[in-house]
Amino acid sequence: MPVYGIGTYGLLQKEYRGEVTAYLSLIFILLITFIGGIIESASIQLAKNYRRADTNRAMECVFAEYQKELLEEYDIFALESSYETGQYTEKNITERLGYYDEGRLEHKVKRLQFLTDKGCSSFLGQVSAYMKHKYGLDAMKELAGMTSVWGQQEDSAQDYAKEEELWKDRMDGLLRENEGELPKKDNPIKHIGELKKSPMLTLVMPRDKAVSEKSVEGQGMLALRERNQGYGDFSDVAEENGNLSSLLFGEYLLEHFSKFTDAEYTGGMLDYELEYILAGKNSDKENLEFVVRKILLFRFVPNYAYIQTDSEMRAEAETAAMALCTLLAVPAITEAAAQGILLAWAYGEAIIDVRSLLKGNRVPLVKSKESWQLQFSKLLTLGTDEDHSEGRDDENGLGYSEYLRMLLFLEKKEVTALRSLGIIEKNMQKLYGQPYFHADFCISRMEVSSVCSLRRGVCYQFKTYYGYK
Repeated sequence: MPVYGIGTYGLLQKEYRGEVTAYLSLIFILLITFIGGIIESASIQLAKNYRRADTNRAMECVFAEYQKELLEEYDIFALESSYETGQYTEKNITERLGYYDEGRLEHKVKRLQFLTDKGCSSFLGQVSAYMKHKYGLDAMKELAGMTSVWGQQEDSAQDYAKEEELWKDRMDGLLRENEGELPKKDNPIKHIGELKKSPMLTLVMPRDKAVSEKSVEGQGMLALRERNQGYGDFSDVAEENGNLSSLLFGEYLLEHFSKFTDAEYTGGMLDYELEYILAGKNSDKENLEFVVRKILLFRFVPNYAYIQTDSEMRAEAETAAMALCTLLAVPAITEAAAQGILLAWAYGEAIIDVRSLLKGNRVPLVKSKESWQLQFSKLLTLGTDEDHSEGRDDENGLGYSEYLRMLLFLEKKEVTALRSLGIIEKNMQKLYGQPYFHADFCISRMEVSSVCSLRRGVCYQFKTYYGYK
């Protein structure tokens, strides 16, 4: 066993202390490096957060420049991206972003949606959210239960129109086979047939009201002209659909746009705005006639359904048919003529119904003996100088607005939304002194890609989304 002296032991102690010192120094260096790395990483992350905050603030500031009159008059948020120039370029947006972030970043628009894009989806979404907030869902439940009835009535109207065509073909065939024709005098079938060919508004207009003569240039309307298009897919942003949103949109239209029965009009390009939204014609007169014919067909359905169940009215029709077919003496022709008279009578009652609606009265959805207005004796004078009937008001019936609500629900939302934006566009230009305003320049959603340089050559790139709800 070796024996060390005192001198040797002291030397070993010094060597041991040197090794420990070196080891601790390495640990200390590693620790300092680790802490420095954490501080650097945190510093870079903080810089990234600042740049994100700058961009978020810039986006919020840009979207805070929404079109004020559009919100005040139509309860819609949108960024008028031409900035009163009437011309859209992406530079308009990126320059505003650069102004608000003080030039710290470079921005490029990656996704962009205007109010008119994707079937006006963002416009419809905003309307739905606004109407839900205003009325709540419970207010629409009763109407939601009626939507199936409206759809059935539309189908029935088409079926009855086909039935009338089949009757006409059958009647013409019987008359050709027997080489005969019905007399022209005191023939309600012929009289109503002539009324159908005449301008409808002359038959149904209230005596104290004239039809508006306003018109627009069709190619200048939003629905017909070439529109500015956004880009990028926003499928990750949920859109609402279904009967409820259609009802909410219809209620929005009834609240914000004028119609024929209003006491006063907005003074816009057209007076009958709801009728334009439904018809899309160039003039108030054409739009009103289109809507009137639609309502008349809807009124014809319950009228014809009722008249076939009333034995007294059927007897009157059969008696009149026998008088018409006296010279022909063919039972099949008499039977067909009686059916034709019932069709004519139901159509004549529908004319009286529409007159009543345009006057501001209400008409029962389903007719009864008490609510039937047109007597058979007055069928031949309908539409002549001897015709003075304007229809009566039924307190349990539906008014003109209710029939518009029905038609708006049955029409495609994408079509009515685009036409309503067209009316908004024209009114903004004419009524609110903004000739530069175009609905297809109004941004509702946007995503930008931003790039910035951090210290030591670190390049940071990220995306930011913003959209009105």
